[in-house]
Amino acid sequence: MRMGRRRVLAPVRWRDEDGFVGGFEALPFGFLVFVVGVALLVNAWGVVDGTLAASAAAREAARAFVESDGPTTGAAMAEARRAAADAIDGHKADPGRWELRTEGGAELRRCARVTFVVTYDVPTFRLPWIGGFGGAVITATGRHSEVVDPYRQGLAVAPPPAGACRG
Repeated sequence: MRMGRRRVLAPVRWRDEDGFVGGFEALPFGFLVFVVGVALLVNAWGVVDGTLAASAAAREAARAFVESDGPTTGAAMAEARRAAADAIDGHKADPGRWELRTEGGAELRRCARVTFVVTYDVPTFRLPWIGGFGGAVITATGRHSEVVDPYRQGLAVAPPPAGACRG
């Protein structure tokens, strides 16, 4: 019986570049894609943060209005504006980029529903490879509604009959 010969492989020589596979040049491109992705997330988070600030400002404005000592609608609006400004300041947002308005008017009377809308302009920066996004201003909006307490003290009109504020 004859045994097969065992083949001995030649040792591998790593001194030359024969058979080197490329790919190192793709690393900078991958890094650029990573940077643009992070910048996209920063833009998106700016919009989310602006929406949170606008919602908080609208909520605080509505609460300050309905809980205002009045006695007039103008005084209640001043308190609402102050509360919205404090909320914007608390979120460390730019104080020159927001606007407060009411939807359907605001009146300080029992059972009146008041809705405040705060818009906040969020600046974004232009991103390469993503056409049409960035480099502009995105408007974030927050809206909140409250009802003035029907049995509220300090208002000129007498309290309404029971059940008059339902709806």
